[in-house]
Amino acid sequence: MEFLSVIVAAAAAFALGAGYYGALAKPWIEAAGVECDEDGKPKGGQSPMIFAMAFLLQLIVVGMMRHVFTLSGIETLGAGLVGGAGVGLFLISPWIALNNMYGMRPVKLTLIDSGYATLACAVAGLVLSLF
Repeated sequence: MEFLSVIVAAAAAFALGAGYYGALAKPWIEAAGVECDEDGKPKGGQSPMIFAMAFLLQLIVVGMMRHVFTLSGIETLGAGLVGGAGVGLFLISPWIALNNMYGMRPVKLTLIDSGYATLACAVAGLVLSLF
């Protein structure tokens, strides 16, 4: 059952990402410096492999969240939500900020990506606490 919870939680985080980055596509593209064609679409398109790898990487993160939650006794919806948000806000977001800082990327990009990491981990934590 724990493996199923990881898959469902990763799928929920992935789906959230589609909506989140869909809504913030223009500011993210601008902040990331992605070159676009005359229609505003990223040049070269995006390979389906990017999305497959993104899901695989989210499985890894959520799998580790499942492990940490089990060791920590996180079982309630509230604890799952707060625990997940904590992972996103206090573990993943600082690394995003660190990488973007050294890469001299805009703060706007850090805020957008860190916002997603925090929300996605909160949703994943919530889903993990359901199983």
